[in-house]
Formats: sequence, C-alpha cells, structure tokens
Amino acid sequence: MVENLVCRPERSNLKKKQSVHIILQHNHGIDLLLLVIEFVLLRSFTIANKCDYTVWPGILSNAGVPPLPTTGFVLQKGETRTIDAPSSWGGRFWGRTLCSTDSDGKFTCATGDCGSGKLECSGTGAAPPATLAEFTLDGSGGLDFYDVSLVDGYNVQMLVVPQGGSGQNCSTTGCVVDLNGSCPSELRVNSVGGTGVGGKGTVAMACKSACEAFREPQYCCSGAFGSPDTCKPSSYSRVFKSACPRAYSYAYDDKSSTFTCAKSPNYVITFCPSPNTSLKSAEEHSPSTETMTTTSPSSGSTTSSQMVYEGALNESSGSPSTCHGLSSLITVALSLAFCRMRGLF
Repeated sequence: MVENLVCRPERSNLKKKQSVHIILQHNHGIDLLLLVIEFVLLRSFTIANKCDYTVWPGILSNAGVPPLPTTGFVLQKGETRTIDAPSSWGGRFWGRTLCSTDSDGKFTCATGDCGSGKLECSGTGAAPPATLAEFTLDGSGGLDFYDVSLVDGYNVQMLVVPQGGSGQNCSTTGCVVDLNGSCPSELRVNSVGGTGVGGKGTVAMACKSACEAFREPQYCCSGAFGSPDTCKPSSYSRVFKSACPRAYSYAYDDKSSTFTCAKSPNYVITFCPSPNTSLKSAEEHSPSTETMTTTSPSSGSTTSSQMVYEGALNESSGSPSTCHGLSSLITVALSLAFCRMRGLF
C-alpha cells in the first residue's frame, strides 16, 4: 500500500525541460523510492507564409536525427503552421514554389523541389537554387546555432526570428530582399511556360549560386580552394551579401552569418516578410506580436495584418502535447514503482 504520493515539478527552463520527482513511501516507512523523470519539452517552429502566392515548405533533418512529424506541406497565402521538434533537433527548412501534381499523381515544384514526387519530402533535400534556414538546436555549449543560407542559391525571401532566447548573437537573420529581380542574367532561372510566381508572366523565379551555375572550384570552395584562406568571396556572392548581409553568401561566410541563442528559444520562420521589414526593425518588435504591412504587387493595395508568434510556454501553462506527455510519464513511473515494491523486478 502506498501512503504518500508527492509529484513535485522542478523547472530548470520551462521552454526546454522540467524534471518530475515522484516520491513513493511505503506505509511502514521502510521503502523509499525516488523516481526522477527527465521530461524534455518540445521546441516549436512557427512557419508563416506572407507571400502573395502559395509556398510549399520542405523540411530535412540532419543525418542521424529523427524526422519531424511532417517533412513537407502546403501554406496558402496568409497561412501559418506550428511544428514541434525535439530540443536537440537539427535540420533545414526551405520553401518550394510553383508546385503541381500531374495526371499520374506525381508532385513536383519549379523551385526547391525535393524529388520525392510527393508533398512530403521524406528525407530528401531541396534542389538548388533554394533559400535555406538551417538549425542545430542544443549544440556546442548548449547553444542553438542557426543561419539563413544562399550558398545553394535563392528562391524566396525568408526571415528567422528567435523567440525567448538570450545572448549577444541571438538575433533575427534572413534575406528579406527579393533577389530574383536583381539576379545577374547568368545566374537567373526564368519561369517555364509563361507563368511566374504569383501568375505574373515570364519572370525570374530563382537565382542560382555561382557554384551551381559554373561548377568551378573557386566558386564552390572545393579542390585547391577548399579552405577559408583560399576561397574568397566572388563578385557574385558579393551581390548576395550586399542585399542580405546576415545571410550566408558563400561556404566560408561564417563570421557574419552564423547566429547563436541560449535558453532554448522557439523560432518563427516567415516567407516573404513585409517589403518594409528590415532585420533591425524585426528585432525591435515585441517578441509576442508583430504588425506587418503587406503591399500586393498585383493590386497595389496596402493592408495591415498581425502575426502572433506561437509555441512559447510560460510559467503557468503548457501545450496540450506537453501535458499529455507529462501525464503519460507519471503513469509509467507509478507502474514501475508498484512493480518494484511487489518484487517483480
């Protein structure tokens, strides 16, 4: 018979994890069983589509890292979706554009296609050119490492905003400029069939990296150019860097393009943030709500909308999935304790 049951949550960082100590005392006070359950809370990525067209986000986990609940989905204009990830997850996000399904049921995209033939990418990455948001959560020193990369080229504007983190280098990054319009002709990928992104006719729908376009070692930082000392920015990567100074423009662009956060933040990834959104102004907004002004290229009209960042936990509440997981762990702990006292193991 169990006389006393105490469930005492101890919070070290609610956005990362909490330990549940379950103390079971036998009625004679002889047996004392202390079960410590480390319950790792999920982190969240909120993905918002502020483009004037549909975007199909793709997700690829790093090697050896389990995939997230989805690896590809659709976001119509104005839609938002939040995805949970383990606190030590690593991988990348990107946007696919101009996607369609043919008469045989094969799904393909004009940019960012992952080659799976389906909406879900299922372990395959984006075909260049594609703008990438890359993450390593809970990496060296317990820090998150993240960046927005144009090393594989560019196809859509992207903004990454950490929510709840800390540190001097914990800040907004991304590429909020439409590089397709200013892409050098030798790097430009034009739409096929006379219809561009947003249905605007034949336009540039992506911009290749110099490595992808020319396959030369000096652009790809390979061979004799395979080190930071020998591989320097090219005139093409400088075009990217000038427009998007916080994004990776070539392979060794680490110093100004890698960001870190402590205290396990959640992240908001926005495709096509407001045309008047700068990285500096994005950082100055409230961490919970951001008002964005969007101008439609086709109509010229201006509307204001409010984007609410989701997924953060506070001191008094948790997400439904968190509560469900916690109750399940407590149930398991009680079962183990009962078996232990009965001498079953």
